[in-house]
Amino acid sequence: MADKYLRHNAGGLAEREALVVSTGAANAGAIFATDGTGRWDNSLMPVGLGADTSIAVASEALSAGDVVNKHDVAGGFRVRKADASANKPVHGFVLAAVVSGANATVHRSGSNTQVTGQTPGTKYLSTTPGAISATAPTVAGQISQEVGVADSATSISFRPQLPILLA
Repeated sequence: MADKYLRHNAGGLAEREALVVSTGAANAGAIFATDGTGRWDNSLMPVGLGADTSIAVASEALSAGDVVNKHDVAGGFRVRKADASANKPVHGFVLAAVVSGANATVHRSGSNTQVTGQTPGTKYLSTTPGAISATAPTVAGQISQEVGVADSATSISFRPQLPILLA
């Protein structure tokens, strides 16, 4: 529950609830509160500031930390697990699990903090859908793509490189 505040209007003082998410101009003049993590929601940030994200419908169930591939379905963007063995390069990652058919927030930059068991160094797209690996694929027909660098056991700085189709 968001914090409450008092707002003066024509009828006097009224108790109002601070908003956690902005829907745009309709919220002009509102007081905002941080979310359950203690951070501002991305909808409160000016264009060009905040997380570099996009929203796309998930074509399959996604787990928090999965690297994802954007693809076209009947003219609409969808996301699915990236996969080196199926020529599905990495375009972003998700920080929250999403069921198939639901909207996924796809991060195009930043830190993927929903990974575990990482060791320092370069990470590559794996042949396991949605996963990353410390070893680049080497089999013809697979793609080799650097995804980023592990900063700690639970964080990868996402810096995807162009995918290379192995011959």
